[in-house]
Amino acid sequence: MFVRSIRDVEKTDFFVEWGSGTSHRLLTEQDGVGFTLCHTVVRAGTESLLHYRNHLEACYCIGGEGEIEDMEGTIHAIRPGDMYVLDKHDRHYLRGGKFTDLILVSVFNPPLAGTERHSINNQSASSY
Repeated sequence: MFVRSIRDVEKTDFFVEWGSGTSHRLLTEQDGVGFTLCHTVVRAGTESLLHYRNHLEACYCIGGEGEIEDMEGTIHAIRPGDMYVLDKHDRHYLRGGKFTDLILVSVFNPPLAGTERHSINNQSASSY
């Protein structure tokens, strides 16, 4: 067993500015538990085209608001208590709220190394 604080992660390379927000990679591949756990902030007013080609992701909203849009144009508002799952390596748009950040607990499988960063300006979607 071990305990790790978000404050501890901020002092490491596992606190990542990913382009439209921040990600505290609380659990990573090196922890050996088979998944990654992140505290993710999507800044208000941002939009990111993302595509996790090598990972499945589930996100649970714990604060703020935002939205996720699939490639067919279906938009889902995300608010505290909502979860979304990218179970088919779904390409998607992730947006922070108009005036508030979207705050998520994110789980990745397989686990991230922990220092990955997005290339938000990539027209074909940022990926890792």
